Amino acid sequence: MPSLAERTNLPTPPAATADRATFLGLPFDRLSLDQTLDALLAVPAQERFRYLVTPNVDHMLRITRSAEVAGLCREGWLCINDSRVLTLLARTHGVDLPAVPGSDLVAALLRHPALDRAAPILIVGGGDGLGDAVCDECGLTNVAQIQPPMGLRHDPSALAATVEAIEARPARFIVLAVGSPQQEMLAAALARRGQATGIGLCIGAGLEFLVGDRLRAPAIFRAAHLEWLFRLACEPRRLARRYLVDGPRIFRIVWEQRPRSR
Repeated sequence: MPSLAERTNLPTPPAATADRATFLGLPFDRLSLDQTLDALLAVPAQERFRYLVTPNVDHMLRITRSAEVAGLCREGWLCINDSRVLTLLARTHGVDLPAVPGSDLVAALLRHPALDRAAPILIVGGGDGLGDAVCDECGLTNVAQIQPPMGLRHDPSALAATVEAIEARPARFIVLAVGSPQQEMLAAALARRGQATGIGLCIGAGLEFLVGDRLRAPAIFRAAHLEWLFRLACEPRRLARRYLVDGPRIFRIVWEQRPRSR
């Protein structure tokens, strides 16, 4: 199976040694939280831009409908499973797929003792004051934030302008928090242009959980694979369709693509 370096023509961080497992047509890197952190922190600050994606059930539904979105995820340097539900579903295909929720990953990274507190961090998206809140929460001293316009997916000129704004602010880590697939589109555009440095993290609302702007499910819900239920109870208007109408479609897709014995 090809290594990270062979897949991307980039240096392989020494900790990123786990293989890949394909589920529903998407190759995932089977790394633990600690292995993922080691891989991220091992990349020198001035290396050419690369990015990490964290697909969950919502992503996978979009990926199965859109070859374009699937391609954006496949172009990522690392593809880490964000969902414990996907872990359970993958087992029905005989696939061992560990989960590293993006919210846990970004919190652990920005608090990691090996991360220079003065390292430049760029947040793309989020509400007013998110950068300052992240500084206070994680003890960082060099966090910048840009807020691109809405509708990047359907506005090529706004997408291009945002890419240029990111390139103008070199950072150790670029936290892309503009929702999917906009964040993956930005990351892929940056990688293709080859002018940016650092690592892009497509983590959605992870920073909002980190600073307390959104409530994170208690550990007992996460351990029981019921974080989605807690989030639904907290934001029923926004999430009811995602979790009660769209989300259950994943079970049909998993069934239809199940391995068949001869």
